[in-house]
Amino acid sequence: MQAGDRISRRRMFEILGTAGSLALAGRARGAWAQSAKRIERLAPELDAIIDSSQSIRELATGFGGDIGPAEGPVWIAEGRYLLFNDIQTSRRMRYTPGQGVVVAKTPTNEANGLTRDLQGRLISAEHATRRVTREDPDGSMTVVANNFQGKRLLRPNDVIVKSDGSIFFTDPGGPLAPDQFDVTVAGVYRVSPDLGSISLVIDDLIGPNGLAFSPDEAVLYVNDVRRRIVRAYDLLPNGTVAKQTSRLFAEMGGPEPGVPDGMKVDTAGNVYTGGAGGLYIMDKTGKKLGRIVHGLPATTNVAFGGDDWKTLYFTTRSSLNMVTVKIAGVPVPARKRTS
Repeated sequence: MQAGDRISRRRMFEILGTAGSLALAGRARGAWAQSAKRIERLAPELDAIIDSSQSIRELATGFGGDIGPAEGPVWIAEGRYLLFNDIQTSRRMRYTPGQGVVVAKTPTNEANGLTRDLQGRLISAEHATRRVTREDPDGSMTVVANNFQGKRLLRPNDVIVKSDGSIFFTDPGGPLAPDQFDVTVAGVYRVSPDLGSISLVIDDLIGPNGLAFSPDEAVLYVNDVRRRIVRAYDLLPNGTVAKQTSRLFAEMGGPEPGVPDGMKVDTAGNVYTGGAGGLYIMDKTGKKLGRIVHGLPATTNVAFGGDDWKTLYFTTRSSLNMVTVKIAGVPVPARKRTS
C-alpha cells in the first residue's frame, strides 16, 4: 500500500489487532530472560536425528513488524537457494548459501506460507488479497482459491501440495469477525489438482496454521495456534480427510513464549514445529525428542533444504536461521505417485 492510499476500516482494525498481539508477545519476551542458544536433548532418540552439540546459525535478521514476521521458507533445489517472505514489507527474500540475502520479489501481497506444486511452480498464501495463488516461471499468476461457496476467504496462512497434485491450505482468519460476504469458519481446505473444486476438509480448529503430511501421506498434521496444539487426521484413499479420526498429536504450550506455527516432516516421519521456548522435534507418536532453543519468542516456520535435504532452515519473527540434521526432510515439490 502506498503512503497516499486510503486504508479501509477493516484493514485498519486488522493492523491494530496484529499490533496488539505483537505488543503482548513483546511483553512476554521481556518477562522471559533469553537463554543461551542450544539444542536441548529431551530423549535419547534425538541423537539419531541431530547433533545437539552444534551451534545454531543466524543467517539474516531485521525482518518482520506489526503486519507480520519472516515466514514461509521453501528450498529451490535446482537453484540451490531458499525463498522466504517478509510479510511486513511485502517482500520475498532469497537466501543463497555463501552469498547472503537479497530481495527476490516485491510486492507479494503480504504473502505468508510458500510451497511448490508438482511442476515446481510457486504456491503462495496471500494475506492482503485473501487468496492462494500459483506463479509460473514467466511470472504469470493463477488464482488457486479466493472463495468457498461464493464467500470470500478470510486470510490464507499456510499451504502444502500432495503427491496427487491437490493443494491443502489453512485459513485461520484475523482479528475481525467475518462480514456477510466472508466464510464463517476457520478451516482447512483442499483444492483439486485441476483447480476445479474446493472442499472444506477440517472445521474443528480455532486457529489452523501450519500443516504437513506424513511421508506416506496417510496422516495430515495441522497446528492450532490458538490452542497451542497439533492435531492429526487420517487421509482417505480419495485424498480427503477422515474427520472422525481427529486426534490430539501434541501439546505445544508452556510458560515460555512460542506457539505451533509452520511445520515440516522428515523422511522418517519426525515432526518439526514451534512451541513454548523454541523449535521442537517430535517422533511420529508426538513424543518430544528435542528442542532447538534459539532465544527468540516465536518460531514462525521451517523448511528442509540443501543438496541432501539435511539443512533445517527456520524463521522467527525477525530472522532466518539454520542447523543441520542427520535425516533428510521430505523434498518439495512432492514426487508424483502413479499408484
